Amino acid sequence: MSKMPTSTRYSAPAIWLHWLMALLIAGVFCLGLYMADLPMSMTRLKLFNYHKWAGVIVLGLAVLRLVWRLTHQPPADLPMPAWQRLAAHGMHHLLYVLFFAVPLVGWAYSSAAGFPIVLFGVLPLPSFVDKNPELAQLIKPWHETLAWTMALLVVAHIGAALKHHVIDKDGLLNRMRPGRG
Repeated sequence: MSKMPTSTRYSAPAIWLHWLMALLIAGVFCLGLYMADLPMSMTRLKLFNYHKWAGVIVLGLAVLRLVWRLTHQPPADLPMPAWQRLAAHGMHHLLYVLFFAVPLVGWAYSSAAGFPIVLFGVLPLPSFVDKNPELAQLIKPWHETLAWTMALLVVAHIGAALKHHVIDKDGLLNRMRPGRG
């Protein structure tokens, strides 16, 4: 029998992982939009490296966040209609899948394109696949589509949190607010 949650708030590590990932994902998405259409230059190459490094960091934080979530009980659900609870849980599950899928598909794309990831310019990471330009062209739209899907889910997640805060006034937003409860 699992222990019932006693707090109405998430733990401090869960809160900090949430907000750190939120900021990093927003930043890496905006960087991806900005750099994608730049002409070939040293700046573009640097930005692509920063984008890949940030993606690897997102992946590492996703692992930490998943381990934390699997080993620590979240607070109890707030009272809400069953469809909202189902939607919230479904959205969270999809976001977790995308926390892994977006950077892993990006990594596979980079590998297939023949541009290895050298984290911070010093730590070469293994390639997922051999260099294959045709495969790279097949993978690239998947990375873009998954990133846009995550962006749309993040916007929906923010909208739902604001709806609970402004309309329902049920304290849901305070459960993930940094600081003391």
